[in-house]
Amino acid sequence: MVSLPIYDVSGNEVGQYEIDPEALASRINKQLLHDVVVMYQANRRQGTHQARTRGQVSGSTKKMYRQKGTGNARAGSRRTNIRRGGGVARTITTRDYSYRLPKKAIRLATRMAIASKIIDGEMVVIDNFGLDAPKTKTMAGILKAVGLENTTTLITTASYDTAVYKSGRNIPGVDVRAAHDLNALDILRPKRMLVTREALDRIKDGTFNQSPGAAGKNEPETAEAAA
Repeated sequence: MVSLPIYDVSGNEVGQYEIDPEALASRINKQLLHDVVVMYQANRRQGTHQARTRGQVSGSTKKMYRQKGTGNARAGSRRTNIRRGGGVARTITTRDYSYRLPKKAIRLATRMAIASKIIDGEMVVIDNFGLDAPKTKTMAGILKAVGLENTTTLITTASYDTAVYKSGRNIPGVDVRAAHDLNALDILRPKRMLVTREALDRIKDGTFNQSPGAAGKNEPETAEAAA
């Protein structure tokens, strides 16, 4: 069992939060975390790279000079890959890099990533942000108060909060996610994780990575949509 201090927006400790990392994941499987992170990175690749082969570049296909008697090495057309302006040998073409691992493995990796943040002391709990309207200056002040200034941070709320998202999106190194939108890559990439008490309740009871069907039909599907 781990006891995490709970802070308010001024950086004052207002309580303690008891959570057992082993309840989230009985062990940390680094290989599974690696596989899931690589999957997310592969899925983000555009795959729009392409170079032209000798059959696609412009130029005559005529043999440049006769085969023998010139003293030069044998040569074909100007499109060959050994000449400037020619095609590329063994070229790369547009492709789709995306693939999917089993859903259970992905969800387990997410819980492992959260458990590792707790075990390594990289999770900070805040009571609530108390933002009625977006204000980047206020969010920067909160981060400074809880000791996360100039630190890459993942802010996690229980559900999509437009004010929190808009307040944190312009701060370098800060990312904002709802609890049910967490994944292993977003959790492991920053150095710290700032989570609200309510969001940690959802993580603790295991309902954070389920579809937010009870959030209501008017709930935006993404934080970007909320913006």
